[in-house]
Order: sequence, then C-alpha cells, then structure tokens
Amino acid sequence: MANMEYKRRLPSPQDVKAMYPLSEELSAIKKKNDEEISRVFSGESNRLILVIGPCSADREDAVIEYITRLRGLYEKVKEKILIIPRIYTNKPRTTGAGYKGMLHQPDPNSRPDMLKGLIAIRKIHLKALQQTGFSCADEMLYPENHHYLDDVLSYVAVGARSVEDQQHRLTASGVDIPVGMKNPTSGDISVMMNSINAAQHGHTFVYTGWEVHTHGNPLTHAILRGSVNKYGRSLPNYHYEDLNLLWEAYNESGLKNPGVIVDTNHNNSGKQYLEQSRIAMEVLHSTRLSKDIFRLVKGLMIESYLVDGNQRPDGGIYGKSITDPCLGWEKTERLVLELAELYG
Repeated sequence: MANMEYKRRLPSPQDVKAMYPLSEELSAIKKKNDEEISRVFSGESNRLILVIGPCSADREDAVIEYITRLRGLYEKVKEKILIIPRIYTNKPRTTGAGYKGMLHQPDPNSRPDMLKGLIAIRKIHLKALQQTGFSCADEMLYPENHHYLDDVLSYVAVGARSVEDQQHRLTASGVDIPVGMKNPTSGDISVMMNSINAAQHGHTFVYTGWEVHTHGNPLTHAILRGSVNKYGRSLPNYHYEDLNLLWEAYNESGLKNPGVIVDTNHNNSGKQYLEQSRIAMEVLHSTRLSKDIFRLVKGLMIESYLVDGNQRPDGGIYGKSITDPCLGWEKTERLVLELAELYG
C-alpha cells in the first residue's frame, strides 16, 4: 500500500519469548495463581477479586514499586480478597491521539518504537511475577499481540470499543484464563452478552497466519463500566437494579459461570476517580441484599497508582498517572482494607 511505510519486520512472539523466557519456577507460580482465580469465576471460591492498578503502565520502576506495595497489602487481606494487579501496556484512544501505552512508547516522551515496546511489555510482566509472585492483568487491545504475553498473564480484559469486534471474540475463545468483556460505550448489554456467548464457544479462524481452532473459554464474563448517552453524558450501570438485570440476562442466556467484574471508574464514576471508593462500597452493599447478586459479582476493577490524580506525559511526578486519574496509594490501601473487613 502506497500510504503505508513498512519500517522493519518485528520478531515473532516465539522469538521474544526465547529472549525473555518464563522459567519453570515462575510458570508454576502463575499456574497456582490461575487456579485460584478460576475458582472464583467457577463459583468454587467466594473471594472478591480486585483487578487493580494504574490506568496505564507508563514506567517500569513506578509500576513495580506499586505492585510490590500491593503484595504487602495482599498478605493482610488474602483470606477474603484476591488481588490481580493491572499492568495495562496498551492504551486505547478515543480519537487516536495521545499516549498509546508502553507497547508503542516504552518512554512516553520519546518517539514510538514497537520493537523496544514489545520487549518492554514482556519484561515488566516477567519482573512483576519474579519479584512479587503476581501474574497480572492486561487489556487485549490488539488480539494478534496477545501471544507475546499469553504465558505470563492471569487475566485479560476486552475494552468497550473492542467488544463488538469479531477477532477479539474469537481470540478470547482460545484463551485459557478469565477474559472480561466490557459493555460497549452505548451501554447495550445485549452486545456484551453476545460477545461472552461467542467467546464461550469454539471457532475456526485465521490467527497470526495460522488456521486455528479454539475450544471455547467458559471463564469469559461481563465487565460493567457504565455508558455514554447521546449527549455524551456518563450513565452508570453498577446499581442494584443494573446488577439484577444482568443476573436475569445471564439466566435467560444459558451461559456458563455467570459473573461480573464492576469497573468503578470510567463512565460508572463519570471519570471522577475519587468516586471509586463510594461505588465499590455500594456494590458490596448490593451483594449483601441479594444472594443472586452475591453469586454474580466476582469482583471490582479499580484504577489506582502511587499518587492521586493524573498529569501530562511530561509532568515528571513519579507514580502519577499520565492517562486517566487514579486513586493514590493511601486511599487505595484504606479502601482495600475496608473491603476486606466488610465483604462476605
């Protein structure tokens, strides 16, 4: 194509994995993590999952420090809470402009470099696993890139703008860890349910140059993240009535393992990040009012980092988000301890 410049051929996932391999010891740790997480989504465990961490992983040192702190906090709450740290290395952009994540720019203030980015995202996930024992969550923004990280991840999210895409749905059907499907920005729950349905069934399709067949992923589930109305205003969908309607939709669908992770930010909070603590508590209250909702709600998704709020990519404040605003560490610690005290 005349309008597309081919810069260089990138190494395959197998090549990158060979350069930065997962040891047998770390693989065993991840397997144990996967088993514990799967037990929650299958209903065998009632622990509350927290998919928690920065909006986007902007720099390795601050992210690893944050996850190291999470490890210490987890030891205090692990009887009731199951923490999956967010290391989101891709950042979807509504208009296409702005910082697109570590995959594109391992240094947010330098030019995009996809080769360095592929190496950087694998290294940060490996370092988190090696130093903290956490195998983490990432967003499947580009299905073809999942294979670079598939051996180190324990959770995958498909975003609101990707949930209707066929390739995302089919790729999710071949993933062997939980995949959360967000409701689209329109708020149409049927779209999300159709996506879960597709991912829970097997398919034959083209993936990374291969004809592949998948067997379906029974751990695919819903993520409620709020929506936007025709005037561009946020509409939440985390209330008791929303959760009850989702439970009814699951019952009518016949899908396996009914479950939802409630995203406490984005359009549920109206992008008011300090509202996340209040929303988390309201969801917990709903689980106490209804046994069905208690069975349905598997956890919460929370955007949190070392420092409150956000800044420009060149802001220079260590541990402060350069994309969406996040809860700082003190508020995060207080929230997690309170959730552990009240849950169940």
